[in-house]
Amino acid sequence: MKHTTTPQMRRGRGPARRIGRTLAFVLPVVLVLSGTLAVTRVNWSGNPSNSVLTASDASAAEVSSPTRSRAPQDVLRDRLLTELQEKDPGVVLTHLQQAVNGRPSLAEHCTSIARALGRAAVRIYGPTLAQSYARPVCDTSFASGVLAAAAHG
Repeated sequence: MKHTTTPQMRRGRGPARRIGRTLAFVLPVVLVLSGTLAVTRVNWSGNPSNSVLTASDASAAEVSSPTRSRAPQDVLRDRLLTELQEKDPGVVLTHLQQAVNGRPSLAEHCTSIARALGRAAVRIYGPTLAQSYARPVCDTSFASGVLAAAAHG
């Protein structure tokens, strides 16, 4: 009987290797695009009337009216997450884009909704299949959510 003392390494194309290559390609694209678009959201004019609502302003608005109904972006996110249980992510991303096009006030929440859809898609479809549905809806946030969920789970 022959015994070897050196461990033999398998050099195949397993799922971990494919996921690694996919992430190595997608991560820089997501980081560049999100960084580029984040810079475009900066208020360079110095005019406070154009500034984005800050977290302290948002929490003050919530405290002042606790009986307020659910925000439209929360309703949309929940509806799309429910729809994701029945339909593929491509259909759901199309509906997200249509909702934002139809109601422009939802545009500022589009990235967080798409990211939540990406995380949910990983739980339902797995990271490889979920990534195959990624497309540039809302600053590639769906891909970012897929990436975050794949890295943590």
